[in-house]
Amino acid sequence: MSTAFDQLHIEHNAPISTWFHIGGGAQRLARPTMGEELRHCLELDDELRVLGEGANLLVDDDGITDLVVSLQQGAFTDCQIDEKTGLVHAGAGVALPGLINRCVRSGLGGLEKLAGIPATLGGAVIMNAGGAFGELSQFIVQVEAIDRAGRTHAYDRVSIDFGYRQSLLNHLIITGVVLQLEPGDPDEIARSRAECMKYKAQSQPLGDKSAGCVFKNPTLIEPIEDIAEAGQRVSAGMLIDRTGCKGLSVGGASVSQVHANFITTSADARASHVIELIEQVRHRVLDRFGVSLDTELVIWSKNKEPAS
Repeated sequence: MSTAFDQLHIEHNAPISTWFHIGGGAQRLARPTMGEELRHCLELDDELRVLGEGANLLVDDDGITDLVVSLQQGAFTDCQIDEKTGLVHAGAGVALPGLINRCVRSGLGGLEKLAGIPATLGGAVIMNAGGAFGELSQFIVQVEAIDRAGRTHAYDRVSIDFGYRQSLLNHLIITGVVLQLEPGDPDEIARSRAECMKYKAQSQPLGDKSAGCVFKNPTLIEPIEDIAEAGQRVSAGMLIDRTGCKGLSVGGASVSQVHANFITTSADARASHVIELIEQVRHRVLDRFGVSLDTELVIWSKNKEPAS
């Protein structure tokens, strides 16, 4: 008798696609289409890593041995939009940009403030994706997930400790999300999306190979003259710029001249170049301002604990 996961195919020595267009691959990669198959993946490796769009990810040159799972197919890409109530039920593998466009056409406002953020919905939840105009957590009603033991959970928004670029859900595998959006005029919502995209195009190196912001914007522990008082969150890009890091390079990796919190890569770049450049930037900011920068970029390495 066949089971749901008899059809689950494990790819070996598979490349991992990231927006840097560099880095190692996965010894094993699976593409489950339903919850039962995902649970089977957890039976194979309960430390598996979930691959989304690869837009906020760098994989070490040596690749990784943990099972990698992509949820960008099957039930994980289902999406139902209720234009009257503004409720959206979407799987974790749904691409955020595509979901935003669908909601704009349906006359549902809110998510257009996240326009230009490349992520799957599950990944966007884990990091509480956002930018200058808002964060995903503003619109979340409920998050559905599976834990590493294969148990199903549903968390209401009030029970999730969302913060700046965090959800504290990293120990879970997000499978679906319920969002509450605001019905409105599709044309007006589309104009709002266009303004968000215009802002990004003017301030970020969108045409280069990069993975978005490398560092989180830090909250100052001590005041810095002419910058901000203690307790205030400041721009990591501004601190990096003031240390003169724009244009700094290691091999084929460079700090962007457009936005100092972006690292771009050329055809001859390696993941090790990016990692070394990150450390150089971090040390310069620490030496100049006494501020320790934490990475927003996720780095996968077989020599380190799995990162989400």
